[in-house]
Order: sequence, then structure tokens, then C-alpha cells
Amino acid sequence: MEKKYGTKEIEQAELEPWLNPSKERDYTIEITFPEFTCLCPRSGYPDFAKIEISYVPQDFIVELKSLKLYLNSYRDRHISHEEVTNRIFSDILSIIRPKKLSVVGDFHPRGNVHTVVRIEGP
Repeated sequence: MEKKYGTKEIEQAELEPWLNPSKERDYTIEITFPEFTCLCPRSGYPDFAKIEISYVPQDFIVELKSLKLYLNSYRDRHISHEEVTNRIFSDILSIIRPKKLSVVGDFHPRGNVHTVVRIEGP
């Protein structure tokens, strides 16, 4: 069976930096991805989360379609809440080198446990 267009794009997803169009001032970009999914590394069950990204750009911003495809690339990966949130933070940090960055993974409760993972810094 031939892969769908979207599946191919997700498999090839890479974060793409774009030049900051307003380097002369500090401003904050806030991005919410409310339908994030990955797989539990222990059970294989799906985990659902809202990913919130906030950053103050320096020389680059992240292109939004590339970010969407990148985040969707986790949907079939077996990865913990902590690891996926830290990996998103590290990947964005290495691609665009913002002045400030915050990534929050707010994972839906499963088994009566609600997890929020927050990373801040550069």
C-alpha cells in the first residue's frame, strides 16, 4: 500500500529555521499544539498532551509547518513524557538558539495520573 502524502511529510520532518524578521526588538512567540501524541514506552498505549512552546527569538524563528510536522513525528514513537518534552526543548534550542525558551508538556491523565513537564532556559 502506498503511503499517504501526510505520512511521507511527517517521516521526513525537520525543524526549519527562518530569519527573525524583527531582530531590532525582543518579542515573545507562543505556540500551542493541543493534539500531541506519542506512545508509552512501557505499555505501548497512546499518550496525549498539549505542548506549549514560548520563546524570545534571536537571529531565527521556527517555521510553523516544519514544527507541526516535527511534533507529529512523535506519534508512533515509544517515549516517556520527560524524554519527549526535553527532546523538543533541545531540538528547538539547537536549531534557532533563542534568547529564552520554554517548553511545557501537559499530558492528559491516564490511570489517574496527570503529568506536566516544564523546561525553561536557554
